[in-house]
Amino acid sequence: MTNPVLKNASYILVHAPDMIVHNGTTATVEKKTNQNSEYLEKLRDSLRSYDEVVNYAPNQVFIGNRTPESLNDLAMPWYTQPVKGDRYGKFGEIMPQDEFICMMKISDVFDLVKLSQSFTTELKTKLANHKLFSENEINLLKEGEPEETILSLVVDHHSEGIYHDKKLVGCVKKAHDFDTNLNAHVMFENLVAKASGVLAVKHLMAQTDISFDEVEYVIECSEEACGDMNQRGGGNFAKAIAEGSGFLNATGSDTRGFCAGPTHALISAAALVKSGVYKNVVVVGGGATAKLGMNGKDHVKKGLPILEDVLGGFAVLVSGDDGISPVVNLSLVGRHTVGTGSSPQAVITALITQPLDKGGLKITDVDKYSVEMQNPDITKPAGAGDVPEANYKMIAALGVKRGELEKAELMNFVKKHGMPGFAPTQGHIPSGVPFIGFAIDQIKSSELSRVMIVGKGSLFLARMTNQFDGVSFVMEKNKSENVCAENSGYDESQVKRLIADAMRKLAENLTE
Repeated sequence: MTNPVLKNASYILVHAPDMIVHNGTTATVEKKTNQNSEYLEKLRDSLRSYDEVVNYAPNQVFIGNRTPESLNDLAMPWYTQPVKGDRYGKFGEIMPQDEFICMMKISDVFDLVKLSQSFTTELKTKLANHKLFSENEINLLKEGEPEETILSLVVDHHSEGIYHDKKLVGCVKKAHDFDTNLNAHVMFENLVAKASGVLAVKHLMAQTDISFDEVEYVIECSEEACGDMNQRGGGNFAKAIAEGSGFLNATGSDTRGFCAGPTHALISAAALVKSGVYKNVVVVGGGATAKLGMNGKDHVKKGLPILEDVLGGFAVLVSGDDGISPVVNLSLVGRHTVGTGSSPQAVITALITQPLDKGGLKITDVDKYSVEMQNPDITKPAGAGDVPEANYKMIAALGVKRGELEKAELMNFVKKHGMPGFAPTQGHIPSGVPFIGFAIDQIKSSELSRVMIVGKGSLFLARMTNQFDGVSFVMEKNKSENVCAENSGYDESQVKRLIADAMRKLAENLTE
């Protein structure tokens, strides 16, 4: 069996202001229940521009241009402290809405997405400048439809409008006349999840040295569910994203666990690699339009801009041991069981100290904890407080109780072993996984030696159980002695030639 390693991670954001208004749950419910509300009147004026989103420090952290710790140098609220940002980062990009709308069309294999002719013509040129899109993909946009055709589909045929800059530029058709699981609104949500997942995979594969044909399995772990009236949520986003990403040798399946889903998926991927079932597994999660502007009422009421204006997405490559990348230590997996209980102490004990006890480790032996990394700029005005800081304080308090930390060191622990939250509130996106990209780099460079990824989920939202949920795993520095590994300073082919020469000389000596 091989050690499973985390080779690369990608993170993408999509600026989606018009989707907040037309597709986000908060706005769409408000339109149905209170069309003349003050919130709807102020909503448009509360939207940020694309440049403001790019120059927002937490977004630059998310795509890898700044470290999480750099946020400590900025006064809060961060939206009042713009930085010089860049569309592209080490881990991915912040894509503008118009280009992403084209991605929805490219990702659509049932011809449900219709875009206007003028919009299509303009965006073909724009998307051609993106380094990750091929000519064949751009050709999938076709020529577009007359604007009157788009309008008729929305007004007369229950299609979901696609808007950009307040203009109707396209629509998503319903996929069935009677099946509510295939209505236009649901198909819009599902195509967004698929397209953002594909975008995350594009950036992942641009970072790695393995070929597309070497990916054997994909696990998708967003919070969406695709299916029809006979198999609601049956899936399979993973296979759809694999197809859209060009993974011709891959199959896949979906893992769902609300916010804890990505951590469940990564543990499963690591186990599949360790067992030898698959050599390379991609874990991917696309974005959720439903959560756009989720806390918008609180933000607008307090004079803030709508900060939940981006879709999130990520992808992680889990592979066999390469001698360099951080190892997933599957003997140090934490889990919230049915019998754990829901008190904060019970949860932290199950997810943090129980797995560490298996390895004879203290709480302070973990260099960094990545917990629920929600951006406090978003959560504090909504009354949820600083979620990451609260998690770190609970971990530190348990350390004090166990005698592993002095009470006076509690806040120092929070600063040293934690980090400010920087992820958008897209449910599954903030939960543990946003730091993996940084952790891979910092463990490889020996800045860190051990990181714990913690995912937690609220299962009561589905009204099936009142249970809480959570899982965790530990990333550790690779201790394999593989002199031919990537970036080890050795030329593998040269080493092989030297060995071959030595064997040949030995054979010659033996025959003399």
